[in-house]
Amino acid sequence: ANDNNFMLISPVTHCGIGGESEKTLVGERDVGDARYDYITLFTDWFDYWLKGTKNTILEKPKVQLFTMGDNAWRAYDEWPINNTDFVRYYLNSKGDANSSAGTGKLQKTPPAKTSSDTFVYDPGHPVRSPYYSGAFGGFGAHDQAELELRHDVLVYSSAILKDDVNVTGPIEVQLYVSSDAKDTDFTVKLVDVYPDGTAYNLHDSIQRARYREGYDKSVLMEKDQIYKITVGPLVTSNVFKKGHRIRVEIASSRF
Repeated sequence: ANDNNFMLISPVTHCGIGGESEKTLVGERDVGDARYDYITLFTDWFDYWLKGTKNTILEKPKVQLFTMGDNAWRAYDEWPINNTDFVRYYLNSKGDANSSAGTGKLQKTPPAKTSSDTFVYDPGHPVRSPYYSGAFGGFGAHDQAELELRHDVLVYSSAILKDDVNVTGPIEVQLYVSSDAKDTDFTVKLVDVYPDGTAYNLHDSIQRARYREGYDKSVLMEKDQIYKITVGPLVTSNVFKKGHRIRVEIASSRF
């Protein structure tokens, strides 16, 4: 079994395969023609293992995934992809990254001078999930512009990209936080911002502060102390196109 693990990642909702349209919507985001012959893949797999049919199913690439932005299927032999260039980005602001109207920046160079960003989290008025459309909360990408107007959402955006940036693989976020509460949550969202300002969510995650040292123990916070919080795992395959921005949002709720 170890030699016969394969990964197929497509830009569709759960069990949302078999579409015949040349236009695939991931929530509200158009990712072009993402059709794939899933049925043949599935039947060839079961025919090989259950019927002994000699086909080429085991000759498929180990990893097949759909890269959004470029809107194309890609094939690789391993995951994470060999020779992946892991790049560190830094959060920076003038101390007021609150909302998309703030000064939050996402940059590759370490800030020469850092300021703390502060927000007030009210559990009675939480930030809603990015998947806010549809009867069950919706799926896929939706414009986050309205949520980014909230003062309890920190927004960090890159400069307008001069070249395409391909982000394919795992993402880890490290935050340094302090709270006047003994425990709270921290959420991180990765967003692709289009030239017209439309901000599509790509992935998000949440970490409860008391479990920052592992889920096998609970360690509460103390006031005025700074703690390192690792939020993840996040993962995507998205090309941030020239003229777009890379954005990270931070809050304390995902309701």
